[in-house]
Amino acid sequence: MSVCGEAVGAGSLPSELVVHIFSFLAAPDRLRASAACSHWRECLFYPALWPRLRLSLRVSPAERPRLEFLMRKCGWFVRELRVQFAAENYPTGGGGAAAGEGAAVAGDGEAPPPLSPRWLDLLRTYLELVLCVLSSVRNNRNLQKLSLFGDISILQQHGTISNTYLGKVDPDGKKIKQIQQLFEEILGNSRQLKWLSCGLMLQIVTPTSLSSLSNPIANTMEHLSLLDNHIPGNTTLITAVELERFVNLRSLALDFCDFTAEMARVLADSNHVPLHRLSLLVHSVSIMHKSLDNMPKDENWQALTRNSTNLRVYIMAFDVKSDDMLRILKPSIPLERIHFDSYVTCVSGAVVDLISRQYDKFLTHFILMNDVIDMSAFPDLSDNRNEDPLVLLAWRCTRLSLLAVHGYTVWAHNLIAIARLRGSDLKVLEVTEESIEFDQGELADQDVDPVHNFIEQVSLGLGRPWHAVMDIELLSVFTEPTRHFYREMQSFSEGI
Repeated sequence: MSVCGEAVGAGSLPSELVVHIFSFLAAPDRLRASAACSHWRECLFYPALWPRLRLSLRVSPAERPRLEFLMRKCGWFVRELRVQFAAENYPTGGGGAAAGEGAAVAGDGEAPPPLSPRWLDLLRTYLELVLCVLSSVRNNRNLQKLSLFGDISILQQHGTISNTYLGKVDPDGKKIKQIQQLFEEILGNSRQLKWLSCGLMLQIVTPTSLSSLSNPIANTMEHLSLLDNHIPGNTTLITAVELERFVNLRSLALDFCDFTAEMARVLADSNHVPLHRLSLLVHSVSIMHKSLDNMPKDENWQALTRNSTNLRVYIMAFDVKSDDMLRILKPSIPLERIHFDSYVTCVSGAVVDLISRQYDKFLTHFILMNDVIDMSAFPDLSDNRNEDPLVLLAWRCTRLSLLAVHGYTVWAHNLIAIARLRGSDLKVLEVTEESIEFDQGELADQDVDPVHNFIEQVSLGLGRPWHAVMDIELLSVFTEPTRHFYREMQSFSEGI
């Protein structure tokens, strides 16, 4: 039988049958099969074949034709849309470097440092891609899940993207206003939306955005993630009063400074279904512009966990001072996962010790990252202590299944102890090679290769072959912390 061209060929098959055949193929295979003939190409974008569309886009002009094609074909009927706008290889120069690369952050009254022309082109392209996505789904009433993530704003978190820069690529703010208006139209037109997630996008959500949701939709929303609060001052994206409409919420992700004691009381009310997942982003810039005075007290957490007995919390902390973390970490938080990432401020041994004491019944994931430039001066959590805090963490937290460390000194004998304490239950143990130190006594023993013996002992403790992380670039948890957090937050919220 010929593929196409003859009356009895595959090209003459009814569209319903072609669609049914396509339904058994993975997306890349569908695309290849659709090249057989024009009839098969017409069948490729039947709504039944594309209920979900997940795109990872480089912020590049080359992406626009592909994006426009896909959104034109699928935007009007797709039920689950996830888009990640990834700025690869951040251009540096002037103020365009990340804070860890020496970027200058303008203080009050100071002129912001100049962004490189490449950064301005990247911002301009980013706005155009966002407009393309939102304009394509503005009238989609069947949309059930909408997730948008833009790690382009990682520099905005460090204060290096301001209205001055946006004004260079978006005079009068017309594109930003259009983006915000389209987002509100999508919310206002939605009839089935149950999952709304916006993470680190650039000024897409405003304090009035959620008011566009009708009460029936707000009442049935199951997941809400608003990690976009880069608005100057004390403005928040959602208030406790507005949160009262979301009575069916099962998972929530917010900036920690926006999660107030009043919000905890609203979620603890019996009118709300039990909350299962709470993800909180703690950022030094947010703490600087806002206050921790309104955060939930221990009694608020106790009330919340009484109504939500299965609640688990995920916290990511960027450059947060240890004194602030000691204030934040209330005893009654059912903390399951915590991720520290720092360029300036290091986590203290006291914070790690507090975590191991307070959350021994819940903690499963612990990530400790310090992205310092001087690799010869990693902080040592066990300095001036009888016991290493990480060893105590492994001993006390019996549910610990993931431990990742970079940029902190981890002594070889302590890492062996951690492996033996947790054994095969520690599913992931990732420690970068440059973080591991050996005692002088171990290095002086000429009869034993200390590195080989160390790897062998850790492998025996875990019950599987183990090696230190040799190439940090292969692990997104270290090189792409915001993407890692957002990806993990999504799966954490979906794992109810």
